[in-house]
Amino acid sequence: MYRLRRGSTASIRRCSDIFIRRFNSKNNVKISSEVEQALNDRVPVVSLESTIITHGFPYPKNIEMARKVEQKIRDNGCVPATCAFIQGEPLVGLSDTQLQYLAEQKNANKVSRRDIGPTMAQKLNGGTTIAGTMILSHISGIKVFATGGLGGVHRDGHITMDISADLTELSRTPVTVVCAGPKSILDIPRTMEYLETQGVLVSTFNDDGRANIEVPSFFCRESGVRSPYSFTSWKEIAAVVHHSNNLMQLQSGNLLCIPPPAEIALSSELMSGIIEDANKEALQKGIHGKDLTPYLLQKIAHDTQGKSVECNMEFVINNADAASKIAIELMALEHNSRVRIPSTQGYL
Repeated sequence: MYRLRRGSTASIRRCSDIFIRRFNSKNNVKISSEVEQALNDRVPVVSLESTIITHGFPYPKNIEMARKVEQKIRDNGCVPATCAFIQGEPLVGLSDTQLQYLAEQKNANKVSRRDIGPTMAQKLNGGTTIAGTMILSHISGIKVFATGGLGGVHRDGHITMDISADLTELSRTPVTVVCAGPKSILDIPRTMEYLETQGVLVSTFNDDGRANIEVPSFFCRESGVRSPYSFTSWKEIAAVVHHSNNLMQLQSGNLLCIPPPAEIALSSELMSGIIEDANKEALQKGIHGKDLTPYLLQKIAHDTQGKSVECNMEFVINNADAASKIAIELMALEHNSRVRIPSTQGYL
């Protein structure tokens, strides 16, 4: 039998430690100095996705939107952390120059969990989806993330199996996603069923004291699907996150839906016909997979004469406002908690 020479075991252990440190995922994500300082100083940080920059808005509306959203978070006393890939490097927190560069890219990759490896290896530029942003946020230790609308089960998804990876990510990454509900183009009842099966908390902020509040559907304040939970204060929402992810260490995320403000929300009657036509046209043209959502949103923008695009921008800003308030309350709870809050392990 082969025997290790004296000292070999210790050498192997040292090599193993070096390997773990070198390949700890946090070491391979570039966190901006502003975001890193905020995390070290216990200043609330809110992460932001970037597919809305690379795929959601045309230039220069995309950079205008990105700057407004970041400014809203700063105005509330938090630090924004836009996530993206630039020349293959995963970044958490972008400078204005980097935001501008990303906004001007015409062929950026759309980066979900499966796309991270190829994007890094091939040194591509990429906008992070909800799933991609959740991963970079968790690695960096950011717990609250603001976006526009959630991906989900597409119409006829029970046949095509076209289901967004965002839903699976919510079941395995402990980040709270603040959005305006599932996108209106989706099969929202099936999306909610999928999230329930995955054990993901879905809740809605009750901004007007309604009974039996529904999950919003991005452009519209209602969806026809009752929200499993509803809350009336940011502190209450932060307490749920604190108990779920800090105290109980649940490794699933939380979905908080913010109804679009009544004065800018679009009517369900208007949107249902437009979305139905857009889905029929996509089916006829054979558009599916990750190309489907951008196509549908572009068609809706055309048919609403740009109204949906303007609403989209306002919704993202509104969600960023909500996310920053939750992040502030969550930080206060963590500060006052007698229970030690473990930091992220830096890998998934």
